[in-house]
Parts: sequence; C-alpha cells; structure tokens
Amino acid sequence: MGILWLGIAPGPRAQPLEGTEPLEGTPDRAAEMVDGLRRYLDRETAASAAARDSLRSGVLGDPERLASARSRLVSVLGLDDPRDNRTAAVLRTAVSVTSGTPENGPAGRGKGFRAYSVTWSVFRGIEGEGLLLTSEREVVADVVAIPDCEVSPEQLAGFAPGLPPEEQLARRCAEAGCRVLVPALIGRQASFGGNPGVRPVKHSPRETLWRAGYEMGHTPVTYDVQRILAAADWMLQSRPSGSRAPLGIAGHGEGGRLALYAAAVDSRFAGAWISGAFGPRESLWDEPIDRNLFGLLKEFGDAEVAALVAPRPLWIETGRYPEIVLTDANGGAPGRLGRPDSTALAGEVARWRRLASVPEDRWIPGSPFRYGEGLGQFLSALTGVSEAPDPGSAVEPAPGRLDADPSDRMLRLHRQTLEDTQWLMREGEYARREFWKRADTKDVAAFTNSTAAYRDWFRTGVIGVIPKASVPARPRTRWLGETNGVRRYEVLLDVHPDVFAYGILCVPADLKPGERRPAVVCQHGLEGRPSDISDPAVASPFYHQYGLRLAERGFVTFAPQNPYIGGTRFRQVLRQAQPLGLTLWSFVVRQHEVLTDWLAAQPFVDPERIAFYGLSYGGKTAMRVPVLVDRYCLSICSADYNEWIWKNVSSRSPYSYLWTGEYDMPEWNLGNTFNYAEMSWLILPRPFMVERGHDDGVAPDEWVAYEFAKTRRQYVKLGLADRTEIEFFDGPHSIHGVGTFDFLHRHLRWPKR
Repeated sequence: MGILWLGIAPGPRAQPLEGTEPLEGTPDRAAEMVDGLRRYLDRETAASAAARDSLRSGVLGDPERLASARSRLVSVLGLDDPRDNRTAAVLRTAVSVTSGTPENGPAGRGKGFRAYSVTWSVFRGIEGEGLLLTSEREVVADVVAIPDCEVSPEQLAGFAPGLPPEEQLARRCAEAGCRVLVPALIGRQASFGGNPGVRPVKHSPRETLWRAGYEMGHTPVTYDVQRILAAADWMLQSRPSGSRAPLGIAGHGEGGRLALYAAAVDSRFAGAWISGAFGPRESLWDEPIDRNLFGLLKEFGDAEVAALVAPRPLWIETGRYPEIVLTDANGGAPGRLGRPDSTALAGEVARWRRLASVPEDRWIPGSPFRYGEGLGQFLSALTGVSEAPDPGSAVEPAPGRLDADPSDRMLRLHRQTLEDTQWLMREGEYARREFWKRADTKDVAAFTNSTAAYRDWFRTGVIGVIPKASVPARPRTRWLGETNGVRRYEVLLDVHPDVFAYGILCVPADLKPGERRPAVVCQHGLEGRPSDISDPAVASPFYHQYGLRLAERGFVTFAPQNPYIGGTRFRQVLRQAQPLGLTLWSFVVRQHEVLTDWLAAQPFVDPERIAFYGLSYGGKTAMRVPVLVDRYCLSICSADYNEWIWKNVSSRSPYSYLWTGEYDMPEWNLGNTFNYAEMSWLILPRPFMVERGHDDGVAPDEWVAYEFAKTRRQYVKLGLADRTEIEFFDGPHSIHGVGTFDFLHRHLRWPKR
C-alpha cells in the first residue's frame, strides 16, 4: 500500500503513474517533437508581419523612432565596426593586375566613360575591390552599382560576357553621365573551400564566412554592406569642390538586397533602385544560409527596411530574380532562391506602400516588364536628366588590362574576410572581459546580484525567449518495465500547442512511504534518444546506461528527449527560429521548466535536489539550460566543455565545426559575450563539474583545461572551490561515471551504496 501511495504501480503491471493519464500510441516521439516545433514556428513566422506592422506604425513621422529603427537595423546587420577614415587617400588601382591608371590609360572604355580596376580600404585589412567607371563629361550623379553575387563587376559593366545589354546596370548608369563604383561580391558557387591541411569542404564559401562570422556578431551581409558604405565614403570624399552630384545606389539579386540594406541605414544615398531582391522574408530559413540574420523578422521584413529609405525615392523592380538551389549533399545547409510567390510578393509591396506612403509608379511589377525597365526612372529622378540610357551600347576593354576572371579577386576577398573572423575570434577573449567588467566579485551575493543582467542578456540575446507554458502539462505515462530494482516509465507533458516534453522516468523500487529522493536529469547527445540512456536493452558505447546506473544507486532519474535529432530536418527548424530571435534552446528551456516542475511535484522527488548531467549535445544543454532553469541545483557537462568560440570559428583547427556538416552550432555574437567559462559563472554558486576523456575528439585537453581554469578561478575567488571540479579520464567521448557519480552523491547528499 505504501508504494501505491507513492503513485507507483506494484509489480510489472502496465499501469501509468498515479495522477497521470495513460500514454497511448507508439509514434516516433522525437520526429513528432521536431515536427511540432516546425508547426509552432510556422504560426509565429506568419504572425510576425502583423507584429512588425504594429511596431513600425508611424515610425516615419517620428525622428526619434526613425533613428532608433535605423540603429536597430544596424545592430541586426552587425554593422558596429568603424570604417577606416583613410578611404579617400587609399582608393587606388589594383597592384596585382595591370588594370589601368590615370597615367597609363584606362582598363577599358565605353560610350562616354572609362573603366579602372580599383581597391579601397574598409577596416582591419578588409578591402573592397571592383570597377570604377568615370564619366568623360560632367558627372551628374555618383552611383554604387552592385551585381548579384554570381555576376562580376566586369559583366555588370559589359566588359565580360554573361549579361544581355539591358542588364548591364553599371554601363547604363555610366552612359547616363554617372560616376559608378561596382563592388565585387563573393559568390556561392565558387570552387574554393575548406583549408588545405585541415579539411576540404564543398559547401558555399559564403556559408563558410557565415559560420565563422555569426559566432562573432558578423555575417557576409555585414562585410558586404561595409564594403558598400566604404565605397560611398570615398565617392563623397573625392568629389570636386562645390559638386552637388547626388549619391545613388542600385543593385540586382544579392546586390539588390545589399543596396536596400545600405540605403536604409545610410541617409547619404539620395535614392535607390532595387531589382530581383525585394520580397517576403518569412521563408528566410529556406534561402541560402549566408543570408540568415538573427532576430531580423522580429522587427524587419523587406517592407520595414524599404520604409526606412523614405522619403528618399526608392524603385523596386520584381521582373527577374536570381535562381539557385543548394543541397545538403556537400555538407552544407540547403537553400534556394527564385521569384517569390506573386501573392506574397504583392502583399509585401502593399505593406511597404502602407508604411511609407509610396507612389504607385515606384513599383515596377514583373511580367511583362524586364530587368531594367525602372532604371531610367531612377536615373532621371536622381540626376534630373530625362534622357534614358541606351540599353545596347558597346564597350571595349583595353587589351591585357582588364581582370575579366573574377576568381582570383573573389579568393582575395574571401581570405580577407575569413582572416577578419579569425582576428575577431582571437580578440573575443578581450571583448568578453570588457563585456563582463561590471560583474561584482566582492562576494557571492554581490556576484550573483550583478550577474542577473548577464543572465537576462543570455536569455534574450543568445537563447531567445518563447512564452512560458501556455497549456496544462496534462501528464501521460506508460509503464515500461522493471530491471535491477528500477521501474521505468514513459512520460509525456504538454508545454504549448505542438510543443511537448517527453522522456523516460526511472524510479528506484525500494522507496519508503513519504521518502523524497534526489533526481538527476540525464541528457542524451546529438541524434540521441532517452532509450540510449535508460533502456537496459540498449548498449550504447557513449552512455553506458547511466540513467539506469544512477537509479540503481538510489537516485530518481529522467532522460528527456531533446529536439536535436533528424539531421537536416532539425537544423532547418533551427534556421526557421533564428530570424525570429529564437533557437532550439528557446524550446528546450521551456520543456525543462515543465519537466522539472512536474518532477518536483512528485511525492518521491525532493524538489530542492534536482540535478542535470548531459553528454555531448547534452553537455551543451548542461551549459545553457541550467543557467535559465532555477530548479536545477547543479550541472555536469560531459564530453562537451570546450574553448567553444575557437571550436566554432577557427579556420586552422581540425576540431573546428567550420568545416563539418553541423551548421547548427554557431550562436549569434556568442564570441563577444559568453564562452563556456562565462556560462559556468551564470550557474555559480550552484555546483558545476566537467567530465573529460583524454581521447575525446571534440577538442584537445589543452582547450578544455584552459577554459576550465577560468571557471575554477571564479569559484575559488568567491570561496566556492569545493563546488567545482573537472575529471580527466583515459577514455573516449563517453560517460565515465566515476568522479561525476561521486560529485552527485556528495552534492545531492545521497549516500553511496
């Protein structure tokens, strides 16, 4: 009868726990969980446009709100690096090619203009490269003309084959009397990739730069826009005294998207023409990953970005869009581009018009209009000259002087950008020190009080927040069996519609009436399942059934299902979350809140003694979830604790995620805010332990020891040396279960058997 009072069925009968409903059916709970998160995100994504309408309503009539909106877009794009103030002095002809100089003649000529290959300084060794087209008559306007990333400046100016005359945007602007600067972009289909001697890859070079930069608060968009703005700096600084020529910006495809961002954040552009780029961004997760921007859709769709250009004139052309399909076959993220759905496109245009009071003629619709139909209107408005540029004039490169092969230039730009991410990675430790300088280390109370703001930053700026559980947990359980005095149950708990927590509960059978035991939540790694941890029939070389082993020692254990399972399937769910300012951890935190609340309510669990112990991706969970789930009284990170920033960003280390298929690893701007040591400080003053096998291929011992030294130092300085430790053991990427088990016994105050 005592066992019945505890809510545990006597004997091996298939009975649920008392106070729970029977768990019916045997679907794949892991796949069901990932699909549920997708449906949740579908709803949130669909609702984001209405939320942005409310947020941005009336912003154009309020100078303070307008400035704030621009500042927010600058932050989302990562445009926080000051550009070189030497730009005017260093715009120069490229020295690596015979490109033409004012002294030896131009690299090419067109109708009324000359062409030069040029480079310009941006910041920290980052340069822009491209073509400068100079008018042979009085300049009526300066234009930054940006090609799609698969189109070279020479093609945009008509000096290389590949574009029909009407699509040679740079040439047409130059023939209209404009001085034109054409930046080169790094393409997605370039042949270079990986790092010789480390690991070759075939995924997009723009994806490589996204992975390395995202962790440090930068993306390829960051660098592209900065190169464009540095080009604008030079064009404005190099004008003849007294010149009133306006500055415009125009672009197609990727260039159009970048032109839109640049015009929105920089009011020096007097007008903009955007082609093959504008559209709804609710499917950003399905576009190439280098476009992925954390939190963009919380505040900005294309309509909101375009509205920031107002009242300056903006022409949007939707006739032709670049098309590309990337698959995950090469170890990278899938993505696609093409013309948006007509209804969705019209809806985004309508939102732009409503937000910015846009005249009818500023939208040049698709069929029957071709690429370039609205260019004449843009140039006429910008220059005051009504003469339309001739779409079919010929140009003539000077023999041997024009670099018409973009591959060498693209490789230079790629290497510069990648090296800048490595500089940011190295400087990240100092950036984090600066970020953390307000933490008060006088004593434990002062430290924990001062870190509340850091915890809030971590919650909102790194993890992302979804609402707390919106539905009752409605626990459902199913008896699985008894082994070695441990009774096992499946448990399902509701969190939100389509979002649930699920796992396997292990309860020692020798519980006495009224006894409350400590509980350990045991978390699986990548592609894992609760059965890997708590099923006696599963002999995993990684987990060694440690959920069962701990239950045999007298602990209650719970092995949850986390949603990092299904390969590309779950990674694309993460990508759908990121533009909303969310991550998979946003959901995992709420799932663990519900499951720990449920555990704490069980009559056989001590609510003050619920611990966390995770391996690999479960170790990642150990570094993030206990920070935000207060019911966890301690955390153990196994086979994951790391110099996490180097692990994600390094282009030289064979341990780096930069060259693997795991594009889910980078977290926005983490390198400047929280490495694993800083995360552990947010767990403090609760006990924290690291389990590390010498032969674990996740990282070298030196990385782990170096980072843990910072964890231990903080605990020691605050008089908590006995609450943290690391165990190195001679073994692989697996649960060792020696020092960690002792740690649990000691800090959960449960005697060894």
